[in-house]
Amino acid sequence: MIDLYYWPTPNGWKISIMLEELAAPYTLKPVNIMKGEQFEPAFLAIAPNNRMPAVVDHAPADGGGPLSIFESGAILTYLAEKHDRFMPRDLRGRYDVQQWLFWQIGGLGPMCGQAHHFRHYAAEQAPYAVKRYTDEVNRLYGVMDRRLADREFLARDYSIADMASWPWVVSYERQGQDLDEFPNLKRWFETIAARPAVVKGKALAAELREQGKVTDPEAQKILFGQRAR
Repeated sequence: MIDLYYWPTPNGWKISIMLEELAAPYTLKPVNIMKGEQFEPAFLAIAPNNRMPAVVDHAPADGGGPLSIFESGAILTYLAEKHDRFMPRDLRGRYDVQQWLFWQIGGLGPMCGQAHHFRHYAAEQAPYAVKRYTDEVNRLYGVMDRRLADREFLARDYSIADMASWPWVVSYERQGQDLDEFPNLKRWFETIAARPAVVKGKALAAELREQGKVTDPEAQKILFGQRAR
């Protein structure tokens, strides 16, 4: 059984979608990031970067004690390897998936997040930052669109690279993007959105969003005002 430490955000959806695709049993452990639960000592023992998602596998493949993993890319890779699904075994196929997974983690996710932040949550208007990050997301969408011109998915077959990237395209309108400008990306996005496991994974605990709003000043202090302590 896997404990999933989660909040309904793009990074959280990556793992809930993967677990649903695997039909793997898991226990939901909500981490209310609006109230600062990501800074509680019990959670920091699992995820020292005070970010969700994180998992604890109580039946790891090595037969040892419970294994905790933080960082969405590491979790996706671990689950793919454990279940031998959604990442090829052969060298070329494996690294085809890995390069697009790392591309999402290092580029698409952070840039979409910054575009979202400066367009909707920044306390002060910052036109340069809005344009900078909106344009960069547009560029990254273009990278995906060209990649998908002659293939159905980012790598050889549907994989953890797609599961990692898709959640960050969900809010394309709030990132200032028009999917009609990217027909290959739009087709990919709609194909994945129709998968039953994706529907279920994205809907997981959606009601938790009602427990707090990013626009709340106290939530913004928690989410956007942290320094090393």
